[in-house]
Amino acid sequence: MALWDNPDVELLYEINGLAKDAPTWADRAMEYIGEYGIAVGLVVLALWAWWGVTRKRESRDEALSGFAGLVWAPLAALIALAVNIPIRGFVERPRPFLEHKGLEVLVAGKTDFSFVSDHATLTMAIAVGIFMVQRKPGLIAIGLAVLEGFCRVYMGVHYPTDVVGGLALGTAVALLLAPVAMWALTPLVRAVAGNARLEALLWAGAAAAAVGAAAAGGGARSGRDGGARRRTGDRDLAA
Repeated sequence: MALWDNPDVELLYEINGLAKDAPTWADRAMEYIGEYGIAVGLVVLALWAWWGVTRKRESRDEALSGFAGLVWAPLAALIALAVNIPIRGFVERPRPFLEHKGLEVLVAGKTDFSFVSDHATLTMAIAVGIFMVQRKPGLIAIGLAVLEGFCRVYMGVHYPTDVVGGLALGTAVALLLAPVAMWALTPLVRAVAGNARLEALLWAGAAAAAVGAAAAGGGARSGRDGGARRRTGDRDLAA
């Protein structure tokens, strides 16, 4: 057990020590980010991915498949959290502040087991789900999930290996179960898409893009037509 704890505890004190040296406002900001802010950020990134799916995909089947992938992201997070329940019960690792003195604990009331981190598990599962649909928002989401893990150690409520385990668990569930999930979700989304309201939701981005493209094309055509008229006029004047 000492081999497990020693590097973990050393890194824990180094990261959590930043909270001791930071001003109060910075600690409060990290507390908010670690508890709520990153979750809000992931919602925004999921909406960005949805917009990208509906705006850039010309194929209806591809758009429906992308939407099914976004449905899978939160489902993967829930499954990963469920998988973590027996893991926590088996490892039974106490929170670091219960065994180590001098930590700056920014969030009180955490009495459940520490390994693995639920927050790291949940955020990484969602992030990987987003990444499988759209790369750019997915990469940002993965970065936010890693930041979530850092915040949990900074706040003094998890060991570094708790968050590493959570990031690994979230990634594994989102990736390994994705083929089965997409096999089940894609035809379900395709069937539900028969509903007019959901169909409008799925294609809202595509419709907006089409309007923008039409406007741009109209402007270009107007420019070409104007140019043609000017050239005709020039020829007439020359004649």
